Amino acid sequence: MDEKDVELLLDEKSLTLRGEKKEEAERTEEGIQIKETFYGKFERVIPLPTEVESDKVTTKYKRGVLSVTRPKTEKAKGLVRRSP
Repeated sequence: MDEKDVELLLDEKSLTLRGEKKEEAERTEEGIQIKETFYGKFERVIPLPTEVESDKVTTKYKRGVLSVTRPKTEKAKGLVRRSP
């Protein structure tokens, strides 16, 4: 998939990833031309466990892998507990 085929939405409680993929393939077998079209939409909603700074969210898309960095708010950082 290309980056242009993916849409990322962020609200207070979730991250939504949606997009669509369309692919066409043509080939000839034994003098018969075959054309196939693959098409599909997808959407995933990922709940966010803590508050994030929505204006500081960054994304990177490289070779089919989408990376999302979402920094926590100062309030959410104070809720983190570390084991001894």
